[in-house]
Amino acid sequence: MGVFVKGNAAVFAAVLGCAGAMPLLQSAQAQTAADWPNKPVRFICPFPPGGSVDPLARMTGARLNAALGQQFVVDNRTGGSGSIGTALGAKSAPDGYTFVIVFDTHAVNPSLIPNLPFDTLKDLQNVMLIGTAPMVLTTNPSKPYKGFDDVVKLAKAKPAALTFGSVGSGSLGHLAMMLVQQQAGIKMIHVPYKGGGPAITDTIGGQIDFAVTSVAVPGPHIKAGRLRAVVSTGDKRSHVVPDTPTLIESGLPGMSALAWWGWVAPAGLPAPLLAKVHGEMTKVYAQADLRKQITEQLGMDLVASSPEAMTKFLTAEIGRWAKVVKENGIRAD
Repeated sequence: MGVFVKGNAAVFAAVLGCAGAMPLLQSAQAQTAADWPNKPVRFICPFPPGGSVDPLARMTGARLNAALGQQFVVDNRTGGSGSIGTALGAKSAPDGYTFVIVFDTHAVNPSLIPNLPFDTLKDLQNVMLIGTAPMVLTTNPSKPYKGFDDVVKLAKAKPAALTFGSVGSGSLGHLAMMLVQQQAGIKMIHVPYKGGGPAITDTIGGQIDFAVTSVAVPGPHIKAGRLRAVVSTGDKRSHVVPDTPTLIESGLPGMSALAWWGWVAPAGLPAPLLAKVHGEMTKVYAQADLRKQITEQLGMDLVASSPEAMTKFLTAEIGRWAKVVKENGIRAD
C-alpha cells in the first residue's frame, strides 16, 4: 500500500474517500511545488513572433530560466484570435509545465467566436494579469484632426465618411471605437486589418483617417512626426504620449479601454504550484531593468496581479465586451 501512495497520492485519496487521506495529498502537492521546475516548462503563445505577446513571453521565460536554471520554451500556436493556442493549453495537464500567455482578445473571444472549444472561466486557472496599456487614435499630421473635438465635429458634419483602421473585426480597438461612437453620437467606417503595422502604414499614407492600436505600435512614428496622436483610451495619460489627452478628459465620462496581457494555466493546477509559479513570476517582474524594458517597448503599465485580481478583471472584461458585440452584431474576420 505504501508503494501505491508514493506512486499516486491523488488516486489513493479518492479510493479512501476520507479526510485522513488529505494530508497525504497536500504533502505530495507541496513536494511537487518545492521541486518545480525539474524539467522544461512550455509557454504557449497564441500569436506569432513580433507584436507584443511573443516578445513578452520570451522576456519572461529568459528571466525565469536565469533564476531557476530550467528552460522555459515558447511554443507559438497561432490562429483564431488566440483561441487555438489557448484551447491547447486548456486541454493540457495541470502539472505546472504548461502555461498560456493571453492578450485582450481572451476576453472578447467568448462572445465573438461561436462554439469556443473551452470555457474561459472554468477550463483555465488565472495566474496573473501582467499589465495593461492604453490604445491611441492616430492620424496623419496633414489631416485636420488636432484633438478629439475635431473628430466629433467633422464626423457629425459628414456622417459615415471618416474611416478608422484596427487590427481586425472584434479586436479591442474595434470594440472600443464602437463605444466611442455611441457615446459621442457619431458614425465612422471601420476598416479591419491583419495587424497594427498595416493599419499604421495606411494611416501614414492617408488611405484611412485614423488607426486605433496599442500605444506602443505607433510610438516611434509619433516621435518621428509621421503620425499625430489624437486621443488615448486609458483612464490616465500614457507615458508614451504624455501630451495626448484621454477620452475621459475629452468629454466621454468613464470611457476607457485597455489592452492587456496575462498568464493562465489549465484548470486544476494545485494551489501550492500556483503559489510557487506566481511567486517566481512576481520576482521576475519586480526586476527594475525588465520593468524598464517592458514599459519602454510595450508601453505597458506593469501590474503583476494576484490570480484572484485577474479573475475579477477578466470577468468584468468578458461581460463588458459581450454587450458591445451583441448590440452591434459584430462577427470575427
